[in-house]
Amino acid sequence: MTGSSSMICRHVEALHAYVPGEQPKTPGLIKLNTNENPYPPSPRVLEVLRGLGEGALRLYPDPMCTALRERIAALHGVSPEQVFVGNGSDEVLALCTRAFVEDGGAIGYFEPSYSLYPVLSDIRPAQRRPVPLGEDFSWRMPEDDHASLFYLTQPNAPTSLAFPRERIEAFARAFRGVLLIDEAYADFAPETFMDLAATFDHVLVSRSLSKSYSLAGARAGYAVGPSRLIAALHKIKDSYNVNAITQAIALAALDDQAAMRANVARIIATRERIADALTRRGYVVHPSATNFLWVRPPAGQPAAGVFARLRERNILIRYFPGPATGDHLRITIGTDEQMDAFLAALDHDEPPRAAR
Repeated sequence: MTGSSSMICRHVEALHAYVPGEQPKTPGLIKLNTNENPYPPSPRVLEVLRGLGEGALRLYPDPMCTALRERIAALHGVSPEQVFVGNGSDEVLALCTRAFVEDGGAIGYFEPSYSLYPVLSDIRPAQRRPVPLGEDFSWRMPEDDHASLFYLTQPNAPTSLAFPRERIEAFARAFRGVLLIDEAYADFAPETFMDLAATFDHVLVSRSLSKSYSLAGARAGYAVGPSRLIAALHKIKDSYNVNAITQAIALAALDDQAAMRANVARIIATRERIADALTRRGYVVHPSATNFLWVRPPAGQPAAGVFARLRERNILIRYFPGPATGDHLRITIGTDEQMDAFLAALDHDEPPRAAR
């Protein structure tokens, strides 16, 4: 019998796969580790879900997501030919590596940023071109940097920071490859860069319905950009890449902007309250334009230790080991009750400070 290792591509054998946040089923767990929305989606979503007939399961879905693309186009003031709908925005990111990166090409991204980007580069396989952020997580793009595709996360994750508009516009004008602006958290930020997708012939903007629309379990995302680039994504997608149930409830969610905005406003209000509470406890809290906080614990409280102590109390946050991120923690904003329990756990477990 032939060894199985000979059947697997060498670059896949060597691949370090993406590691998602923990999804345990522990009763009473407070889950602040995967940037999910703590509030239900629009009531219209639940109405549509309850009303779906057997055809949603028995029949193939619309392969082009026609109604959903038309709704997204109307939302952003573009034509349906400028919209691609994916099985989560992760599918959009992955398809871009196949559509816009030749063999031996390069993929650029910030470091630290979304940890899926280097995995997608390795799957292709393509050259990685990470651009290290500064010590304060600000953006310092090397003048000689070039790539076939660049993932620009705005606002960035896990750092929660939004980059200045003038910096992004200048980069869009200068960059010669395909620029994908990943706006997974845009609804929590003060501005969007969707206008650049309608201005430049090499810029795409991707969005997710997982965060602000409370549809993480449905897997719905999309990209807006020049029709030529969008057509390339349609050429290589799976035949029926978005199921009928997801198409129906995503359409209902997009039709109720008021419900989404109300949830976002609640999360932002809680985010600001918790940022102030952590600052008063000695944490360094970076300005957030997302539904999470990126913080550094006080001196004498290693981030890994805070993470472990909270985990023992059934409160999950996210810790990313490594030289650029290992002294920080990412905290998803939950309900006010969840965040109060989080603060109480911090106060209970805080090590005593040395006498002065």
